[in-house]
Amino acid sequence: MPFFISGKDMIEDAYRNQYSIGAFSAHNAETIQGILWAAEEENSPVMIQIGQKAIQYMGMEKMKKMIESFSTDITIPISIHLDHSQQYKQTLQAIQAGFQSVMFDGSDLCFDENVKITKKVAENASLLEIGVEGEIGTIGGTEDDITIAHEDVNITGVEEAVAFSKQTGIDYLAISMGTAHGIYKTPPNLRFEQLEKISNKVKKPIVLHGGSSVPDDQVQKAITLGVSKINVDTELRKSFTLGIQEVFQNQPDEWHLAVSLKNGRDKVKEKAIEKMRIFGSSQRAHHFKKA
Repeated sequence: MPFFISGKDMIEDAYRNQYSIGAFSAHNAETIQGILWAAEEENSPVMIQIGQKAIQYMGMEKMKKMIESFSTDITIPISIHLDHSQQYKQTLQAIQAGFQSVMFDGSDLCFDENVKITKKVAENASLLEIGVEGEIGTIGGTEDDITIAHEDVNITGVEEAVAFSKQTGIDYLAISMGTAHGIYKTPPNLRFEQLEKISNKVKKPIVLHGGSSVPDDQVQKAITLGVSKINVDTELRKSFTLGIQEVFQNQPDEWHLAVSLKNGRDKVKEKAIEKMRIFGSSQRAHHFKKA
């Protein structure tokens, strides 16, 4: 039987023990398999995210059912997370559908409106022991057709982070700390001083969005300062696509999808394993026991 656990329990363990959960975005059967098989091989707890692009393409509940189907022989703890929902109705649908973690992203709203909606989400989710993520500050780059220009990035302030966390009752907090969604043209420089101040005041797990291609030393330092969930999407999509292209280039007469898709899946698995080792989640599955 699959071993699904609350995102809150998963991320709080990472927070207490100074490692980070890899929150990997899935888009199809092969990326789901690659992520799950990587976690099983590494004996790592894992969070699989369903983002807005995948929902537009596949449907939210269909994606969730596919993850559940591929999880039947997986023994490590899994949490299915709704990523970057900007709709209150959608987050409620995810809660009712049995997601283990949800994110309402009201970062483009005014502070009061963001608090109001995120608090309602947290109140509903907590009744079912579902983990809740909120976001304060503006993270740059492009994700799911949402683009935030560099000049519009808003690094999260300490006082607003504290106020947002207290007023909403969320379980983990996404902040803007110098990362961006997508592939970096130049290496990012995380705002460690600001991260440390926020982490010390909020006293809750911090979420790092835009985790693809952040230098390993910066990632590991961020984990020591309270980052307990790191989102990885672009690097997985890139690995999958390059894996398929590799077959096209090396075997131009190979038309079996099982060959090209398998190579893409293998590359996703390799990248996920690499990230789990960097995040320190490998060999942590034993922290969690089935009820």
